[in-house]
Amino acid sequence: MKLAIVTFIHLVASVNGFSLGPSFLSATEKAALRETAEKVATPGKGITACDEGPATIGSRFEAVGVENSEEIRRQYRQMLFTAQGCENYLSAAILDPETLYQKSDEGQLFPALLTERGIVPGVKPHLKVYTLPGTNGDTVMQGLDSLAARCKEYYDAGARFAKWRSPLVIDIAKGCPTDLAIKANMHDLARYALICQSEGLMPIVEPDVSLSGSHTLEQAVDINIKIQAELFKAMIDHGVYMPGTTLKPNIINPGKNCPKGYSVEEIAEANIYVLEQSFPVAMPGANFLSGGQTLPQAAARLSAMNKIKGKGPWNLSFSWSQALQLPLLDLCKGKGELCLEEMGKLYVEELKIASAASLGTHTWNDGDGDHEAV
Repeated sequence: MKLAIVTFIHLVASVNGFSLGPSFLSATEKAALRETAEKVATPGKGITACDEGPATIGSRFEAVGVENSEEIRRQYRQMLFTAQGCENYLSAAILDPETLYQKSDEGQLFPALLTERGIVPGVKPHLKVYTLPGTNGDTVMQGLDSLAARCKEYYDAGARFAKWRSPLVIDIAKGCPTDLAIKANMHDLARYALICQSEGLMPIVEPDVSLSGSHTLEQAVDINIKIQAELFKAMIDHGVYMPGTTLKPNIINPGKNCPKGYSVEEIAEANIYVLEQSFPVAMPGANFLSGGQTLPQAAARLSAMNKIKGKGPWNLSFSWSQALQLPLLDLCKGKGELCLEEMGKLYVEELKIASAASLGTHTWNDGDGDHEAV
């Protein structure tokens, strides 16, 4: 209903001779960005995050005794895109630039294969971590230089969105994240989003607050509100077209070493509270990252959020990597190779769980989504 109302408003605006949103984009360009964001926010579907670079995915292969080569990586990603029935639960896939230019066994480029299956292909631009001096270890991501040129290449290769991750760590004793780090990271995300939109890519903005630390859920709420409020203000100040964007936030949790326990319902309520404080209704959805959580933990928390989200108009879904992929790779231990058929079947079963969580219909076992006191 919300998306239909938004589309009607834009239609009325067009008929009356003016275009809503920033003037650097044409009405056609805005419509394309909005359409991509709305496709990503399809109820019951989410994002498969397959954007690990060769070194990262290689370390996961090595841990289970699988060779790390470009061909093995291609076969593995192909399984994630073609497992029977996966398209029923996926709205989008985030690719590493290497994967963007790879082909299926039949010679079809992966972006074209995904598009054919109704899954929107996107890409993670190459980024580098830089430690900010004087911040007790806070970091920013470097990669804005030449981003416009790379976005144009990605669009021409078939990508229709991009994703930029800005990692932050809560350390209460060190005063982290500092105000400087929050501002620098969120303004970089806004500038990235602006550049993406100028080149036709729908930007996914990812402020990623780590699970590490001993902070309480209450402290995590306060800091995440501060981070997201800075992000959305920066995006608006930069002139980003908000209906043509997607949020990829962490599920807000206490630190792993927090001595206080919290139920899955308490964690879900905290997440909805944060969204209600500043998440623009112009943005159609949020796809939560797993961020070190297991599939049972992430699914329980996401499902509980969707059960209680109340007046929130957004589609709340998943954009998971490790929560889905680590159990698949565990199947390969001791075999020395990818067992693709077995992995594909488990992958679809996992996606069914993630889909149910995005609809608020997943039921969890006692303790699955709780934070246990340490």
